[in-house]
Amino acid sequence: MTFNIGLVVNPLAGLGGSVALKGSDNVADEALALGAVPKANLRCLQALAEVAGLDVCVYAFAGNMGADCALAAGLKTQVCGQAKTQPSSAADTMAAAQILLKKGVDLLVFVGGDGTARDLLQAIGDQVPVVGIPAGVKIHSGVYGITPAAAGQVIAQLVRGELVSLRSQEVRDIDEEEFRAGRVKARYYGELQVPESHQYMQATKDGAKEGSKEVEALVLDDIAAHVEELMEPGVRYIMGSGSTVAAVMHYLGLENTLLGVDVIEDGHVIASDVTAQQLLDLCDQQAAELFITLIGGQGHVLGRGNQQLSPELIKQLGLGNIHIVATKTKLKELKGRPLLVDSGDPQLDQDLAGLVPVICGFHDVVLYPLGNPVAAAGTVGISSL
Repeated sequence: MTFNIGLVVNPLAGLGGSVALKGSDNVADEALALGAVPKANLRCLQALAEVAGLDVCVYAFAGNMGADCALAAGLKTQVCGQAKTQPSSAADTMAAAQILLKKGVDLLVFVGGDGTARDLLQAIGDQVPVVGIPAGVKIHSGVYGITPAAAGQVIAQLVRGELVSLRSQEVRDIDEEEFRAGRVKARYYGELQVPESHQYMQATKDGAKEGSKEVEALVLDDIAAHVEELMEPGVRYIMGSGSTVAAVMHYLGLENTLLGVDVIEDGHVIASDVTAQQLLDLCDQQAAELFITLIGGQGHVLGRGNQQLSPELIKQLGLGNIHIVATKTKLKELKGRPLLVDSGDPQLDQDLAGLVPVICGFHDVVLYPLGNPVAAAGTVGISSL
C-alpha cells in the first residue's frame, strides 16, 4: 500500500546562520546580500534519499516548496498548489499544510526551523503526525530529526510499517530580535505529534531551570584554566557560542558574543560575531583551533546556532584542532545519548564520529561518544578529534 507523505519546505530556513544573523525572520534580503546560500532544499534531499525506492507518494506545493525536491529524489509526486508570493511566506506554509491535510496524507514532513514548526502548529495542530527536517539556525523544538538523514530514517521506518509509537513534543520558538541582542527568550507554543525515536529524533532544548545550571563556579573556572593552559602564542582560537565558552572568555578577561562566534589571538579578541566566510579568511594559512560546547539536553555540538562553523572550516582546521568543553552535569543530562553533529556535510559528520575527548575541568578530560545514527549503530569506525 502506498504511503502518502505531505511535504512542506521553507526555502529560506536557516538563511541567516552562516552570515551571523542568528536567524532568517525578516532578514532574508540582508542574508542574501551578505552571501548566504539557501540550503533548505539540499537538506530536504538528504532526508528523502533515505526513502528512495520505497512505495511512497509525495504531495507538495510546486517549486522549491517541496515538489522540486520530491521529483529530484525520484519519488512519485503530486503537485497540490503553489506559493502566492516569491519567496514563499509563512502564509504559504500554512496554506500548504492545510491543503495537504485535506489530501489525507499519512505523515507531514516539513523542512525549516522553529518558526516553521509554529506555522504548522497554527495551521493544522496535531491532526497528523509530523517529522521535521532541521534547516533552521537555533532549533529549540523537539519535532526534528537530529540530522536530515536521521529524519529520513524515521520516515523510512514509518513507510516500511515498523512499529513506531507517537508522542507529543513541544514546539518552542525564540524572539530573534532578542536573540540577535544576545538574549535567549524561548516560548512554548503547543505540541505536535512526532514518531517516538530516541535514536533519530532530537530532544527539546533544556531551558534555564532552577538548579540546572552549574552553580559551582569553580567547575567552569577549572575548565577555563585548562583551556588557557592549552593556548599558545601566534595561534588563532575560534570561540564558539554558548554559556560554557562564555565562561572561558570571562575567565580570560575578554569580551564575548554569547550567541555568536569570536576569534582571539595572543590574549586579544581580533574579530567578534564573525560570519562563516570571515572565519575561513581568518584561518587561511594560519594556525587555528576551535573551542565549542554542546546544547544542553540535545547534545548538538555542530549545526545548531553555530552555522558559522562551516564544513569547509572544520576540514580546514583538521580534527585534531577541535576541542569540546562541557561540565559533567551537562553530559549527564544526555542520559547516555551521544553528542551530535549536523554540519551540513553527511560525510564529514561520519568522519567526526567516535569517542572524543571532552574537557570537563582542569586536567580533567573524559571520552564521550559523538556520532550520527549510523555511527551509533556501530557501522562507522571510531576516530578521535
